Amino acid sequence: MSTVRIPPVLRVSTGGEKLVETSGTTVGEVLTTLVAAHPGLGGQLFAADGELNRFMNVFLNDTDIRHLLTLATPVGDLDAIVLLPAMAGGCSTAGCCSIARIPARKGASR
Repeated sequence: MSTVRIPPVLRVSTGGEKLVETSGTTVGEVLTTLVAAHPGLGGQLFAADGELNRFMNVFLNDTDIRHLLTLATPVGDLDAIVLLPAMAGGCSTAGCCSIARIPARKGASR
């Protein structure tokens, strides 16, 4: 069985589990088995067309599966799969986080 590491943001879908043991001979089979056991992960992992969601990064033993055979990448019993959702954030307007907009504390120098 392969081990899938679940990031904190997805653990609500796995009942808080950090590591999930699951079977499959390819990354796609492992993820499909994972979703069968934890259906809440389905929309996070897969797009409507069944392909890997473009915002989900999947690593097999520290290598991004997009550099391998994607979902067809073979998996062995001792392999580890890491799910890493892409995170975005920051300012919606250019320059909104500029230090010039943060009021200086009294007596502080810049």
